[in-house]
Amino acid sequence: MQKISIFVMLKTKGMNTKPHLYICLRFSALLVLGILLTARPAFAAKPDSLRVVDESCRFRPQQLIAPTVLITTGAIGVSNGWFCDRKNDVRENFENWRGDRRFKIDEYVQYLPVAAHLGLGFVGADARHPFRERIVVAATGCIIMQNIVSVTKHFVNEKRPDSNATNSFPSGHTATAFVGAEMVRKEYGNAWGAGAYVVAGGIGFLRLYNDRHWFNDVLAGAGIGILAANAAYWILPAERKLFRWDQTTEMSILPVYNIDNHSFSLAFTAMF
Repeated sequence: MQKISIFVMLKTKGMNTKPHLYICLRFSALLVLGILLTARPAFAAKPDSLRVVDESCRFRPQQLIAPTVLITTGAIGVSNGWFCDRKNDVRENFENWRGDRRFKIDEYVQYLPVAAHLGLGFVGADARHPFRERIVVAATGCIIMQNIVSVTKHFVNEKRPDSNATNSFPSGHTATAFVGAEMVRKEYGNAWGAGAYVVAGGIGFLRLYNDRHWFNDVLAGAGIGILAANAAYWILPAERKLFRWDQTTEMSILPVYNIDNHSFSLAFTAMF
């Protein structure tokens, strides 16, 4: 804890015209100065006050339900005979519908939910965390998601429907979209989250439409993305301590008027 103190004194002795008026004016000027100096620290401390009741970083067992169901269902589809027949049926239906048409927009739109998580706070959306923490959450979530996807692809070796490449399971594009969608929901609420989930669902749809993934790949990718986003928020309190963002700033103002020498003083003390 560090402390900074500033002492300011203005003397009115020797003023031959309306000394009390000058005292009031000086007092008002210093009071305004004090308000301006304390307004910024109070505003900057707003995220710290929110952390006291920050529910988005709390672990709850029910947060594991959706990721577990999606990942487990997707994993069953890798080798289960009945499920493999179903995912082949899904592929054939998309193939008949698609024909020779392809839409490569999913290569770029997959990043839109993550970008929304970072940027919506600048366009009027009420973010639960300051920008620096949103950056850390996004980086942590994407790193967790990418590592889970890469390791799983390496060990499962499922062939893609459109080639002999053995990196189909799970869908990395879908995981990228859903990690962003879940972060948007946790950061800005269900209304914004619903829009982000529509975009993420569209990415999963296009991965099937473009014949780049099986149906179970998309399910598992969605589950991994949701899990990684939640894990990023669970880790955030530890990252705050690592970067020393938990320290808060406190400031006090003490005005004093000395009637003997007609002086007015204002003491500022800041602790951080």
